[in-house]
Amino acid sequence: MRPFKVLGVQQIAIGGEDKSKLEKFWVEIMGLSKISSFRSEKENVDEDILSIGKGAFAVEVDIMQPIDPSKSPKVHEPKLNHIGLWIDDLAKAVEWLTEQGVRFTPGGIRKGAAGYDVCFIHPKGNEQFPLSSEGVLLELVQAPQDVIEKLS
Repeated sequence: MRPFKVLGVQQIAIGGEDKSKLEKFWVEIMGLSKISSFRSEKENVDEDILSIGKGAFAVEVDIMQPIDPSKSPKVHEPKLNHIGLWIDDLAKAVEWLTEQGVRFTPGGIRKGAAGYDVCFIHPKGNEQFPLSSEGVLLELVQAPQDVIEKLS
């Protein structure tokens, strides 16, 4: 039996070569609110965190550009970089999924750009861990208690 629940979509991350073009579309044209920004040399990302909706039902739209387009990870390839899912118990999820043969990216559970604990399921399996999210990078995000209560 699965010892965790996927509660809902936490975020959609979209990459591009020029974040200002993404901002023009998502903020100026579509009307999303800019919540914060995040920059990490290690992750080669310069991103803005936008929001749709309110409270536990809010969904982030992260618009990202690489700090250096020639370095990895290449947050702009593919354009739909990843999808984030709220998880009610991230540690149990990672343990159980690993036992099932799911491949995670290096780095383990760590603080994400929005301050929540996160980890990533690799888009491609390998010999040791044959299960993957089949082509889409998937971020698992520890839901805070208020989100767990509202979405459970």
